[in-house]
Amino acid sequence: MNLRPLQDRIIVQRVTEAEQKAGSIIIPDSAKEKPQQAKVVAVGNGKRQENGKVITLEVKAGDTILVGKYAGHEVSIDGDDYVILREDEVLAVIE
Repeated sequence: MNLRPLQDRIIVQRVTEAEQKAGSIIIPDSAKEKPQQAKVVAVGNGKRQENGKVITLEVKAGDTILVGKYAGHEVSIDGDDYVILREDEVLAVIE
């Protein structure tokens, strides 16, 4: 992937959970909830303050994070789905 986020933006790929079946009921993809765990693919350089100083991001590529179900902007690149979001939309880092 040749994509670099700017400033305090992060590119993540949602982690798909194992498909759950309740009895013989199959839930269609359109009715399933979006996973909240995501793997960080790329991060920007950091947020620039008014005085010109750059604050580096706390997350780094390879981290597993929790994000809101509807956080960020979904994009599709080379057939893969990614979410671009700001660092302040990250809820937690899973360690």
